[in-house]
Amino acid sequence: MKSLIRLIAAMALTLAFGSAASAKTLVYCSEASPEGFDPALYTAGTTFDAASRTVYNRLVEFKHGSTEIEPGLAESWTISDDGKEYTFKLRPNVKFQTTDFFTPTRDLDADDVIFSFERQLDEKSPWNQYVSGASWEYASGMGFPKLIKSVEKLDDLTVKFVLNRPEAPFLADLAMDFASIMSKEYADKLQADSQMGQLNQKPLGTGPFQFVAYQPDAVIRYKANPTYFKGKEKIDDLIFAITTDASVRAQKLKANECQIMPYPNAADVKSLQSDPNLKVDEQNGLNVAYLAYNTTQAPFDKPEVRKALNMAINKQAIIDAVFQGAATPAKNPIPPTMWGYNDAVKDDPYDPEAAKKMLADAGVKDLSMKIWAMPVSRPYMLNARRAAELMQADLEKVGVKAQIVSYEWGEYLEKSKAKDRDGAVMLGWTGDNGDPDNFLDTLLGCDAVGGNNRAQWCDKEFDDLVKKAKEVSDQAARAKLYEEAQVVFKKQAPWLTIDHSKVFMPMQKSVKGFHLDPLGYHRFDGVDIEQ
Repeated sequence: MKSLIRLIAAMALTLAFGSAASAKTLVYCSEASPEGFDPALYTAGTTFDAASRTVYNRLVEFKHGSTEIEPGLAESWTISDDGKEYTFKLRPNVKFQTTDFFTPTRDLDADDVIFSFERQLDEKSPWNQYVSGASWEYASGMGFPKLIKSVEKLDDLTVKFVLNRPEAPFLADLAMDFASIMSKEYADKLQADSQMGQLNQKPLGTGPFQFVAYQPDAVIRYKANPTYFKGKEKIDDLIFAITTDASVRAQKLKANECQIMPYPNAADVKSLQSDPNLKVDEQNGLNVAYLAYNTTQAPFDKPEVRKALNMAINKQAIIDAVFQGAATPAKNPIPPTMWGYNDAVKDDPYDPEAAKKMLADAGVKDLSMKIWAMPVSRPYMLNARRAAELMQADLEKVGVKAQIVSYEWGEYLEKSKAKDRDGAVMLGWTGDNGDPDNFLDTLLGCDAVGGNNRAQWCDKEFDDLVKKAKEVSDQAARAKLYEEAQVVFKKQAPWLTIDHSKVFMPMQKSVKGFHLDPLGYHRFDGVDIEQ
């Protein structure tokens, strides 16, 4: 039966996209569908894999497999002595992709850069709400509308960002997915045709692969961009076969129906490692999984209640069951491999009896709550449902009734942002730029409330520390401020910090040039496959 299912799947791909026997085709078993194809609108790695890292580029990029910045669409840049002006010189002759839905008439220029940012910063822009309810989570959560005074065109190939204050991580921020550069000419055409929503459905950029077609919840197809400024990729056709079940992804990989898969079940790792046709790369993830309480809703508005619930949950049991030991308990909101990590912080101990007493002392009894469990595998949480079940059982022991809820992935991410959301939402984060700011301010700062800050937690002491750290250029001084912020975080307990996980990436041995990325990206530029 399994062979028949695989045959049907292969025939379906062929019927949908035609045979490519003479071309090099790489199939990636993606874990979920993208929320859309405009990376500035979202924060999920699934969406970034499908959009920003395939179709688009940024002014600056992260080198493969590192957090080091290198030139991207900008071939060079200068920073003023006061740290408030960044001037970028764009590469000449960079082509936007020619597709069956748009043919560009000009190369990349400063207007494209200005458009890509102003739509996120200016509420009066016709593109600011081209998708209903657009919150521009990254730009808003990182305070870009307050930070950036202007984006100016000095000439066709020179752009200057003027800031209202120095911002230490600004250059690294521009290498993040939300800063992908769009075609203003394409956007203008869509606006003239009253088809603005297509910008989020039919992406067009300068990147290594260009979008061909998307069958929702099934397949995304790309082809190599023949005019890519770094040269055409060795892979001719790239296919994302959306496969939400990790066990099925592993079966497909073993059958060579896909050549790379992310996020295997912990129980499958040894079997994949022992397969003579496969190789399994691994590294410690720059990540954290957490359960965010809605700190605006009683009784979760009380730190002592949040800490009591944290003490009721056995994190080690979750790690043993979900990761089979391939993770470590988290006590801070940043991973221990990141500079600025405060190892002196003491974790809330697993102590059900003390948790019971704390709840009683806080006047809490007969508490019922919801635990939101992700419907997809993530690097920091391979099986959220199983983790939620363990939390549910632990909470029952201290007299708390927990109901587990979930939604389709895109809906889950959208609903969980609501300021009046009930219960505690399970999510996590993989660092986007190697800077503590990307965790502490992006996920917990006051600017991120209603967006990435799922705890809806705005603490002035914490916020002042992380905001001050942005303006300091000396890394040792910044690290000290971040260490103080972690002490405040632990005292206030807006999250249950769950784990930092190891990341495994199984693939066929025929795959060459694929790098496990410390920032959690799945990039296919520079990848080849032996036929």
